[in-house]
Amino acid sequence: ILRSVPGISLQTEDGFGLRPNISIRGVATERSSRITLLEDNILIAPAPYAAPAAYYFPTPGRIHSIEILKGPAAITQGPYTVGGALNMISTPISGDNHVNLMIEAGADATYRSHAWLNRRISDQTQVLLETHQWQSDGFQHFQKSNQDTGLNVQDYMFKFRYQSKDDRHQIELKLQETRQVSNQSYLGLTDPDFEDSPLLRYDVSALDKMRSQHQQAMIQYRFSPTPSSKLVITGYQNRLYRNWFKTHGIDLDGSLTNADYAGLSWNKVISAINLDQPLNGTTPAFLSGLLQGTFDTPEGSIQLRANARHYLSRGVQAKFERLFETKNSQHELELGIRIHEDYEDRLQRNSTYHQASSALILDDLGKWGNAGNQIQAAKAYALHLHDNIRINKLTLSPGIRFEYIQQHRTRWETRPAISPDPSSRDSGNLRDQRENRSKIWLPGFAALYQLNDAMTLVAGVHRGFSAAGNAPGAREESSVNYELGIRVDKGYELEAIYFLSDYDNILGQCTASSGSQCTTGDVFNGDAATVQGLEFSASTRFETSGYFAMPLSISYTWLDSRFDSDIADTDFFGDVSRGDPIPYLPEQQLQLATGLVGPRWSHFINLNFQMGVCVRASCGPFEKTENNTTLDLTSQLELNGATQIFFKIENALNAQRIVGRQPYGARTNRNKAATLGFRLSL
Repeated sequence: ILRSVPGISLQTEDGFGLRPNISIRGVATERSSRITLLEDNILIAPAPYAAPAAYYFPTPGRIHSIEILKGPAAITQGPYTVGGALNMISTPISGDNHVNLMIEAGADATYRSHAWLNRRISDQTQVLLETHQWQSDGFQHFQKSNQDTGLNVQDYMFKFRYQSKDDRHQIELKLQETRQVSNQSYLGLTDPDFEDSPLLRYDVSALDKMRSQHQQAMIQYRFSPTPSSKLVITGYQNRLYRNWFKTHGIDLDGSLTNADYAGLSWNKVISAINLDQPLNGTTPAFLSGLLQGTFDTPEGSIQLRANARHYLSRGVQAKFERLFETKNSQHELELGIRIHEDYEDRLQRNSTYHQASSALILDDLGKWGNAGNQIQAAKAYALHLHDNIRINKLTLSPGIRFEYIQQHRTRWETRPAISPDPSSRDSGNLRDQRENRSKIWLPGFAALYQLNDAMTLVAGVHRGFSAAGNAPGAREESSVNYELGIRVDKGYELEAIYFLSDYDNILGQCTASSGSQCTTGDVFNGDAATVQGLEFSASTRFETSGYFAMPLSISYTWLDSRFDSDIADTDFFGDVSRGDPIPYLPEQQLQLATGLVGPRWSHFINLNFQMGVCVRASCGPFEKTENNTTLDLTSQLELNGATQIFFKIENALNAQRIVGRQPYGARTNRNKAATLGFRLSL
């Protein structure tokens, strides 16, 4: 979906898109933490301010449509305004009674079903019931273990709407829940193993599993005091519990206990094998055998971590819109306010195992908190004002956003008890506290000038911002962002936009998924940086004698990202020299799509290319990904007005490339996969 939009970059991690790493206009891709993620205009990241890494992401298969805001328009959302915002719109309540069903089955025992029922109870009330089920055995395999690498995702949603007889008042309630179990790992492959078998998973990661449960509750009141004005007030709450149990590191001689564990990360092990260099006197051959389960290890030598976390995000937001005219202009005025709080509660545990006959045997379960016992929380107050002013052929869009953010973190020592009961936290085992505050005004201005009926010029400038987190000494990410371009609509659609982001300070935030040797949650200053690029898209539709038509579209992004200063070796960016590339931002991306569309059938072909990237600023050996080209084919046949069948082949050329190297080792995209399904609408 997103690769068809120029200016958007994605880092592949699991091949299924369960936790996509999304960048807009060159911001950091890491867990989509530098863009504003929303569902139905509500912040949807687990803790958008305190811990913005998106370990929960809405299941795309149930999403009705996606709205992307870039440039000065992004200041209407926030808090992350450098690149922009991505708003996923759930299945809407419609006025008619109808039932929709989609079922598909495909490679690797992958099944997906999506059903929703829209029912009008009375002239004023409607309900919507929806479920989306998705499961797979996974496309990767172990050498010896019979564990699959798949997933099981269950989505449920309920909506209720009441509308007054005069249509001036409307109340809508939304309840949504997602449950996920996915046998996913942070452990990738060494380059030699990737070359031999890119779909391999190491047996030492056979117990890796993510379990999560997400719940959203939202109530919204809409009031239209006049035909030209509207007030929308929304209260919301999101809860997420997740526990990602996964391999974390090793102790080569097995002499360390769980209490004083100081093992080596898999990153170092994989680097040693790739470079064919001994690590602590252990040969790469032994390390490779350890990963693949062919060598046994001493007791307590392998550490697995239960990354258990609770998230809460809640708030109230209001938006007032009014259309009005003056003597020479038309206005679309928008005033918004948000009061928000969120937190991330980490209570994590390290357990130690040893490997025997390729199986992992538990040695020490460990105490809760020995791998993290903290709460980081945030309160935020935001206000924005935006206006679209139409004056003949000119449209001016001034706007401003204000953010006031309070953040703090409290850490405790390891729990004396095994129980994860939060009530055991008291001042007796307090470790430390820290806090940070941000207050910032974010102006923006855009202009559109209609040269003629088919051509429009676009220009804009706005201030970009990302909160600094609670780490002492970290400055907020700030930038001045520019855009200039043209749009054409003349039997075909064309858009070309040049953009430039001039950073005063670019941030790197340490997460476990970054694979960096840093403390999770810490924020690093990257100082000045420059990101510039070109977004180009074009589409048209060739009509024939009437029997069929041929649509054609192209999306292209050129991106140039550079650090503007030298930075001493850091745990996150690496050793940075002026001119080094910002990690995980591809210089070029291209997507071509075409097909044939008949009265009751259609066939489409989609070609996507993404250039390899540097995963560290130094871009040294084994710090690059590979160019990747994928080809997707789809066909659809309408049997009658209510029934359709479809067939698709993803990655039809079965291209297997190194598309990521973080957290630990090389990882591939999904292999070729065929799917057959049908849709029913009554």
